[in-house]
Amino acid sequence: MRPSLRKPNQMRPVSMETGVNKWAEGSCLIKIGGTSVLCTASVDLNQPTWKRMQNKTGGWVTAEYSMLPRANGTRKTRDAIMRDHRSAEISRMIGRALRSVVDMEILGRHTITIDCDVIQADGGTRCASITGGFVALVLAVRWLLESGRIHENPIREHIAAVSAGLWNGELVLDLDYDEDSIAELDANFVVAESGRFIEVQSTGEQHPFEKSQLGQLMDMAATGAQKLIELQKQVLA
Repeated sequence: MRPSLRKPNQMRPVSMETGVNKWAEGSCLIKIGGTSVLCTASVDLNQPTWKRMQNKTGGWVTAEYSMLPRANGTRKTRDAIMRDHRSAEISRMIGRALRSVVDMEILGRHTITIDCDVIQADGGTRCASITGGFVALVLAVRWLLESGRIHENPIREHIAAVSAGLWNGELVLDLDYDEDSIAELDANFVVAESGRFIEVQSTGEQHPFEKSQLGQLMDMAATGAQKLIELQKQVLA
């Protein structure tokens, strides 16, 4: 039995709340079990400097991820947060995931930055950041459309992310910290609404894993991601 008493393919309770930041062009507070992440989308009415210098067309979407000092059991100093290579790696992952479904030419000469700040961590923070960050991105794009800055939606389809892994000899979906910390296989999946995969991160934490195990986890993740996408559509309706 899982520590949370969930079934192997059962996700934790999920909620998404929009409009939680009065200043940001898009914002979403996502809660998945004990994990809470505040995602805000900020619109810059210019291209990033590197695109302007290279005389490139189109806009850009980027992301920054961080954990607040007391997001987990031990306080982490702000200086340590600034030097955290893990946060930089996750920031790049979030940015890649979001850019995969955005047409930069239609976005025009705008930059959208998604900030994902983990308020409380209990496993799956990068997946929650991508899922909630997408909602914030949609709202920022709506702001651009409503303000007449762009005239066509550059977002091609929804995306969501979910973790899965091998825990206690069993394949399980949406690992919380108690499971993730001792998992034999830990994986994160970014999935598009079409069912196609955008990114797969998987690591055999204790021993190599079989190809068939990864395939089963991908099936579980695809189902879980679709449930998250359905919730995204509900909160964005």
